[in-house]
Amino acid sequence: MIMIKYFYDKEADVFYFSDGVPHASDETIEVKDDVLLRVNPRTKRIRGFTLINASRRTQSVKIPAPLPFSLTATAQSS
Repeated sequence: MIMIKYFYDKEADVFYFSDGVPHASDETIEVKDDVLLRVNPRTKRIRGFTLINASRRTQSVKIPAPLPFSLTATAQSS
């Protein structure tokens, strides 16, 4: 089971979502204004994402807010 951890930094207005601890080898890709993905470059697996200016996003969209990508659970080998 994948456990997504999240943290909202109110002062910076940034919402962080993560599947585990960031690795130095992870790549960060800007997929849309103020939306960043953290990706494992070898497996292309999304390891986390960041929403910058998070409070502004919720003012203009209905809840649940759509994201510019989708997350799909996959089975992991032991």
